[in-house]
Amino acid sequence: MKQERYDLVILGAGSTAFAAAIRAQELRKTAVMTEGWTLGGTCVNRGCLPSKNLIEAAKLVYDAAHPRYPGLAPAFVQIDFPRLVAQKDEIIHDYRDQHYASLVNEADEAGQQPMQVVFGHAALVDPHTVEVQSSAGSSRRLAGDHILVATGSSPLVPDIPGLAETPYLTSDLLTSQEEQELKELPRSLMIIGGGYIALELGQMFARLGSEVTILERATRILKDYEPEISLALTDLLREEGVRVLTQARVQEVSGDTDVVHASVSVHGKPQDLQAEKLLVATSRRPNTAKLGLERAGVRLDRQGAVMVDAYLRTSVPHIWAAGDVIGHETESQMATPVGAHDGGIAAENALAGTKRCVDHSVIPRTIFTDPQVAVVGLTDEEATARGIVCECNTIPMSVVPRAGAIRDTRGVVKMVLERGSRRVLGISMLGVNAGEVIHEAAMALRFGATANDFIDLIHVYPTMAEALKIAAISFTKDVNRLSCCAS
Repeated sequence: MKQERYDLVILGAGSTAFAAAIRAQELRKTAVMTEGWTLGGTCVNRGCLPSKNLIEAAKLVYDAAHPRYPGLAPAFVQIDFPRLVAQKDEIIHDYRDQHYASLVNEADEAGQQPMQVVFGHAALVDPHTVEVQSSAGSSRRLAGDHILVATGSSPLVPDIPGLAETPYLTSDLLTSQEEQELKELPRSLMIIGGGYIALELGQMFARLGSEVTILERATRILKDYEPEISLALTDLLREEGVRVLTQARVQEVSGDTDVVHASVSVHGKPQDLQAEKLLVATSRRPNTAKLGLERAGVRLDRQGAVMVDAYLRTSVPHIWAAGDVIGHETESQMATPVGAHDGGIAAENALAGTKRCVDHSVIPRTIFTDPQVAVVGLTDEEATARGIVCECNTIPMSVVPRAGAIRDTRGVVKMVLERGSRRVLGISMLGVNAGEVIHEAAMALRFGATANDFIDLIHVYPTMAEALKIAAISFTKDVNRLSCCAS
């Protein structure tokens, strides 16, 4: 079989892969991507984009029915779920065409080599060669001076008795025009898991009219987040009618396309639950199976993630990896912007020998519940575990003027400081527009800001970002006894 030669062969064609291919093109190198599913990867097709689209639609429905202002009457919004799904699909197709498909097979403005994608299942047959088998049965061999593994992640399905024989959904239900796409609104939905996917989708479906039950094994949802955030969000979800059960261990499931039953131990007491649909949203796993990585000598960690060094180089010097496929290696996070950021670094290191290290110490993250959860840096527990002597303060959103002005004081802000230096180590926020506010916090952490830096910065009044300044002030003053903008 004839081999096609490239400077860089990329396994995957999502955000990480495209970032690498774009950088290769800028470096005047040849690159080819491979894709076994849909161009664009998880984020655009069945993750970030479709979920945020439908979450916002559900918010419009909820806000109309629950106006915060006296003088505004509740309004009922009729829901046409199939039409909602159809418009979501339109958004996906338009975005994929604009930001992914339009970049393929076209030379850049300088006339450099176009980015290419070969569709089919790709696997390494030796350390330098990838074989791609199309659905039609044909094969192509792509040889690369360097290989980049950027195959992303997929839902992790837990080992629960009866689950394999029971119909269930994963976060892939948000996909477009594929078999697993959910096109009818379920009357009731049982969700296994208490992480960001479970909470975002749980609140969304509840607001659209489904009866939702969330089952979390740990003592609280978002078990790795600050407890103040987890507990406040639990209260908010329950106030909206979402049933949140913690210390809930699913013993067995059964059912068919009409109803699903679950035997659950809740705080050690057995319960039998049922719902029309079951959603499994426990975690995600790196896509490293059947790629021939072991054959090429690439080492994986216990979770199946590709092991890399600070340059994103694997155990094989010319093979690199970036994005969700490296899991939490180099303290990375499974998130689209992290992969897109690191994909370019991996390509640069491979093709230009720049030896640029990745820095995952400051990665802001947002959970798109309403209100949003946004965090950056270390939690109180994480700082203590590293031997850092810290002090923490939590303030309610009721002390933030903007929150009061718009009659939405739900949530809290927690700030973690290093004692003595007052350097800010971490910030966690539950509140309106938290996902926008957290970028100020992230920039502050990146440049080693102290609590005094937040206090001295003049903030626009009234804004939600002022919550960071007020949290910093709270370490030395009673923030309930401050005039507007005072510090």
